[in-house]
Amino acid sequence: MKLHTLGSRKKTGYTTWGCMWEQGRCSEQTGYVLKNADGTEVPVQSRVTAYWPDGSVKWTAHTADSEKLSDEISVLPEEKAEELSGICLTQSEQEIVVSAGKVEVRIPRDGRHLFAEASHDGKVFLKNAVPVLVLEHPMEWQGNAGKVEKEYLAKISKVEIEDAGKLQTTVKYMGCHEAADGESKIPFIIRMKIGYESKRLDFTHTFLYDGNEDEDFLKGLGIRFQAPMAGKVYNRHVKFMGDYGIFHETSAHLLSWRPRVPQEIYAAQIRGEKLSLSGKDEEIVNTVIQAMPFWSEYDFCQDNASHFVIKKKIKDTNCCYLESLHGKRSEGGAAFGSEYGSLIFAIRDFWEKYPAGYNFRDLTEDEATAEVWFWSPKAEAMDFRHYANRGYNQVYYEGYDYKGATPYGIACTNECSVTFSEDVIPSDETIVEFAENVKHPAQYVGTPEFYHEMRAFGYWSLPSRKTETENWLEDQMDLAVDFYKQEVEQRNWYGMFNYGDFMHTYDPERHVWRYDMGGYAWDNTELVPTLWLWYAFMRSGREDVFTLAEKLSRHASEVDVYHMGKYKGLGSRHNVRHWGCPCKEARIAMAAHHRFYYYMTGDRRLEDIFEELKDNEMTFLNKDPLGDFYDKADMVYPSHARSGPDWSSLCANWMTQWERFHDSRYRDKIEVGMQDIKNAPLKLISGPDFEFDPETVHLHYIGERTTGGTHLQICMGAPEIWMEMADLLDDEEWKRMMAEYGRFYYLPKKEQLEESNGLIGDREFSLPMLATSMGAYGAYYLKDELLAKRTWCNLLHSLMHEGNHDGFQSILVPNKGNQKELVELPWISTNFTAQWCLNVIVVLDFIRNELPKTLADADALVEEMPAESFRKS
Repeated sequence: MKLHTLGSRKKTGYTTWGCMWEQGRCSEQTGYVLKNADGTEVPVQSRVTAYWPDGSVKWTAHTADSEKLSDEISVLPEEKAEELSGICLTQSEQEIVVSAGKVEVRIPRDGRHLFAEASHDGKVFLKNAVPVLVLEHPMEWQGNAGKVEKEYLAKISKVEIEDAGKLQTTVKYMGCHEAADGESKIPFIIRMKIGYESKRLDFTHTFLYDGNEDEDFLKGLGIRFQAPMAGKVYNRHVKFMGDYGIFHETSAHLLSWRPRVPQEIYAAQIRGEKLSLSGKDEEIVNTVIQAMPFWSEYDFCQDNASHFVIKKKIKDTNCCYLESLHGKRSEGGAAFGSEYGSLIFAIRDFWEKYPAGYNFRDLTEDEATAEVWFWSPKAEAMDFRHYANRGYNQVYYEGYDYKGATPYGIACTNECSVTFSEDVIPSDETIVEFAENVKHPAQYVGTPEFYHEMRAFGYWSLPSRKTETENWLEDQMDLAVDFYKQEVEQRNWYGMFNYGDFMHTYDPERHVWRYDMGGYAWDNTELVPTLWLWYAFMRSGREDVFTLAEKLSRHASEVDVYHMGKYKGLGSRHNVRHWGCPCKEARIAMAAHHRFYYYMTGDRRLEDIFEELKDNEMTFLNKDPLGDFYDKADMVYPSHARSGPDWSSLCANWMTQWERFHDSRYRDKIEVGMQDIKNAPLKLISGPDFEFDPETVHLHYIGERTTGGTHLQICMGAPEIWMEMADLLDDEEWKRMMAEYGRFYYLPKKEQLEESNGLIGDREFSLPMLATSMGAYGAYYLKDELLAKRTWCNLLHSLMHEGNHDGFQSILVPNKGNQKELVELPWISTNFTAQWCLNVIVVLDFIRNELPKTLADADALVEEMPAESFRKS
């Protein structure tokens, strides 16, 4: 497989990418060779991530040192790859020692530390790394409101070598945070990656919320390190990235009144040079430092997306902080050092996932403390409570009128890195480069043409602009992506628990998204914007689209879903709070949203999530997705599942588990439900409500019942899941059922009643634009030109109106939305955007040839089709 770098990202540090292979090409015993563009071989570490149904390898993940790679590389299968030399592991009952060339990390099995020491060439640079948590508890004292902050440190219950690679080793820690009084709260999963001959340590930090939302507010979350310091106090420096350039100070500024330190000494100090003084200069400086403050502590807090503050203080506890600098956005690079050496830290998406920060203290001592904060204690605490004590079903589009909000079981993942240097303080350029690489790590991807030829993730089209209408469709899809990209910035969709998500529906009168209106606020993967963006990347290769999709997947796979507790494996429907809606459903959590990211990057955190999902049908016993619509006393089986989106989402989870481990039990689960649907009177058209037995995964037909509308069966990713599933199973009957479904959806009501012998009754096949992927599949499979016309008619008409082809063209509105010029689409909703773009991407792959060549022809198609041939959106 040939790959290339994503965008213009600099190649620094180890990188992992995915390769896809033709069925039958590679086996589990196959080795892999990595070659640069000039044919030179580069060491590579490989693992299998997915299998084809015949047991051959489908996807692999590969890791290499990006600094040794060219912009274009090739991965080739070989009978047996050359044995790698590199990292050595030594394990005992007391500790694990990772020897990565000159780098050594010692991990004690004491249940407290991520590592005891990290050294280079025998010199210890970091010590005693521990996860740290601060919870804020509201209290009352003599009738007055107050707050108490309580610190928790790590209680590690399990440490394992997840990947004992020779080039990169991954250590996985699981545990919770424990207070001094023994109280345990907030479980964590932390991964530390160590690269061969790399001074850099990478951390992926996941926490799960198991607190009491009324009492346990998140006040601080991060990792604490200790670092040896040595030498003169005036050779101790600290640096932070600001909006422009680097903030740089020392613990003792050699700027004085009497006696006056020579200017060239102070200038050299501020340049970051190590000062070696003698004679008169040394005498003056020694006199000065006897009577000056030593800045022992610096605190950096990015408290929102538009503000950070740097403060400092001397060591005395009863003295105040001085405000050193206010700014807007920092990219999060930070460093401190002494004559002993220095450290550079970076938090990924530092300002985007505010409130991040650092605290460096005891800089004047023999051992400094460095705290890397994903949630800085200097910021306001996170309040997990809901915005109301009830739901607002009809008026505000929430699931029900009762309160169903709970944060118990949600998670959040953050990333940081640290590297060490012999310098007194690293150069500004080194810090900027390090932070940039942590934020935008080197990533290799294949070409859209390769992925398309391989049918990676099913059916989708490549861009083509040969005709006027094709050109218009491509323009609209580009405009849609660009609008959401700028909307993230324009609307400040940032913060640890928000970044990556979009809002659901716009309010043109207030010129804001409906952030305060129940089900109209955060989108929470409603109508699968994840699939839209990932397919948009697959067909374009655009780095900015990859980033949008990556951030959405990271957010939606963590914050919008439950990872433990009674709702484990389910997610919360769109709401003002990500965990606010009482509707807890499998479709929000399904693996289909995030398979793209996993197979293209090898991200280990998603393996945890897929593991949580593989049997999540059992959660249907705790939360029947249709439990509020059916009387339990009338039910034969314990729960319900609509063929879509409930059962289709389970299929995505089972399909992912089947392909990841070639575990036929999960293929069998899929086939059980498929057969039940085949046995239904109208096959896939039937239902879509079924009774469901999680123990046997059987669907039981209960008549033509459709809770919420037939369109829900196919607008949450079901078509894409079913198409890929049918190919993997090579099930011709299922393919025909999908084709017949697409044909039936667009029949006039009279013909639907005739074909079903009246069985469908008053069931409406609503919102026809949402069914166009199924219509296109049917037209292609059945070679049905009329169906192709009906499909294009519904899809085009939904964005073309009486000759108006403006589509996603935005307008400028002055002095609205707190903008000098607000970029606005007054009619926009993420539901429509995601589904329209996704359907265009899929429909083009099946029936491009039936697309009208000109916009005039497209307008004419809509006008000439009989009214009963389609129902206008």
